[in-house]
Amino acid sequence: MDFQKLYESKLTTAEEAVKVVKSGDWVDYSWCTNHPVALDKALAARKDELEDVKVRGGVTMWMPEIAKADDAPEHFSWNSWHCSGVDRKIIAKGMGYFNPMRYSELPRFYRENIDVDVVMMQVPPMDKHGNFSFSIAPSHLYDMCQKAKTIIVEVNTNLPRCYGLYKTEINIQDVDMVVEGDNPAIPELGSAPATDVDRAVANLIVPEIPNGACLQLGIGGMPNTVGALIAESDLKDLGVHTEMYVDAFVDIAQAGKITGKNKTLDPGRQVFAFAAGTKKLYDYVDMNPDVVGAPVDYTNDVHVVASLDNFISINNIVDLDLFGQVNAESAGVKQISGTGGQLDFVLGAYLSKGGKSFICMSSAMKGKDGSLKSRIVPTLTNGSIVTDPRSTIHYLVTEYGMINLKGMSTWQRAAAIISIAHPQFRDELIASAEKMGIWKKSNKR
Repeated sequence: MDFQKLYESKLTTAEEAVKVVKSGDWVDYSWCTNHPVALDKALAARKDELEDVKVRGGVTMWMPEIAKADDAPEHFSWNSWHCSGVDRKIIAKGMGYFNPMRYSELPRFYRENIDVDVVMMQVPPMDKHGNFSFSIAPSHLYDMCQKAKTIIVEVNTNLPRCYGLYKTEINIQDVDMVVEGDNPAIPELGSAPATDVDRAVANLIVPEIPNGACLQLGIGGMPNTVGALIAESDLKDLGVHTEMYVDAFVDIAQAGKITGKNKTLDPGRQVFAFAAGTKKLYDYVDMNPDVVGAPVDYTNDVHVVASLDNFISINNIVDLDLFGQVNAESAGVKQISGTGGQLDFVLGAYLSKGGKSFICMSSAMKGKDGSLKSRIVPTLTNGSIVTDPRSTIHYLVTEYGMINLKGMSTWQRAAAIISIAHPQFRDELIASAEKMGIWKKSNKR
């Protein structure tokens, strides 16, 4: 088959391509770095012709054109699978909503529960076999495309091509229209400099990691600081199996710490569901056979994670209560991020032979008024989401220490959790625990 001839027959402009969208349609913008740019701009230009167009995306890295107009909510709604700061701004505008999920279930959502009228996504250029790589966001895109009535790809030469295990590409035969965009640079996702608290937490976690461990790092300063410390450590023969591939993994790999030779699945390969970071990361993963994408129902599957020996999961959270309930995604009713894969990795790591799950956080934070506020609270704020039930937590870490909650009764948990709270708040937390009947008289104050 002449793939190039087929490509040329499907080549069109963004303005022509978006004419397929009708009022009431469900339109998928794919995920993170693969959100469309030229197609989004062209769809926004049709605003006054459309109403009730429902758009899905997730981990949004730039403001979509369809969300910029003052009257955008009258024409479009934004439905996010996982909120970034941009998603939160769209929600605040009154046109955005969050779709609750365990990230590992998302491909199945598309197979069984979701209608897709039009898919619009950025992809790297087609290869000689007629395939477009899903680049650094394979995640759920294969199943999303399988369900779509119309598929439009927007080619961006700046997106890296990535190797994949399976379901990480689409062939020109299955694409309806091709648009050659303006090749915008991929937005970079940096991280804030490590704080003293970040380093204190990292220094508690890294000694718990054995040689040959398989790593998963969550989003945020603390997991990244742990990664930086691993890169500087004497650890060796580490593996990677993660939801999100971040810059820290590049640093660890370039320090010679990653070989993956002890992985019980996919030996020698760093496996991810999506990636975002700086240009350093994008250059590193481009056609690198050591780093491979996979669908999120593989990367985040509890059974897959559990089958990887010495699996180490490191994630941070918003706050936690004295029962050990973890909120990693909201401030009361205000959505901050999402459940993502945290619960899957917490469960899978504990089931892994030699595995450990670490939930880390600073013990306190400064409020808008400048006062110090404890991140360990008696009970979660009304409306806060329980991301990880109290029955699932393994290791909990703040700058004041590390505790293992497995096997503890409620009074033991309360005492252990308070022991790593900020000292300023310990007495009032004890008083709250007494009122709630989870403080034993024999506990030390």
